[in-house]
Amino acid sequence: MIFKAKNGASIIERIEVDESEALCQYPAIDHALIIVKMEDDYLLGWHKWRDDYETFGGLMDRGENLRECINRECEEELGIKDMDYEYLGVLHTYMPPGYWVKEWHEEYGGIYGITLPKTMLSAIEQNRLDREEIGEIAFYSELKRRGEKIDEINEALLAFYP
Repeated sequence: MIFKAKNGASIIERIEVDESEALCQYPAIDHALIIVKMEDDYLLGWHKWRDDYETFGGLMDRGENLRECINRECEEELGIKDMDYEYLGVLHTYMPPGYWVKEWHEEYGGIYGITLPKTMLSAIEQNRLDREEIGEIAFYSELKRRGEKIDEINEALLAFYP
């Protein structure tokens, strides 16, 4: 076990498996997440339905592979596309009941990272498409300074892309 949040949510392991083989070896993969580093800080989004700040990403659409999923999610939530996302492996987690799944459950998802210059922040804010789900974006350091609610597991994910 890598991390356990106060609510019991856990990061069980990060699995190092080739991106092209991930879905074959772990057919339960159903989402992809991305850690966005902007120079010396991280960018997080306020998820309206979960009521906290977290990393970006989402569920795979039928027929998508991990790369297609993260490309689509980044275009929707960050307004960026065709970027050089770094594949970091597959995360195996144990998650509490929540918005989509109503009981404790295991999840598998691809994890990616990208480093962008802070000068891209205004373009991201202007171009992001999904403002219903991700209501606001902000830097991790500013959120910590303000004492904002950051999802513990998502905060722990930042260590995967130092």
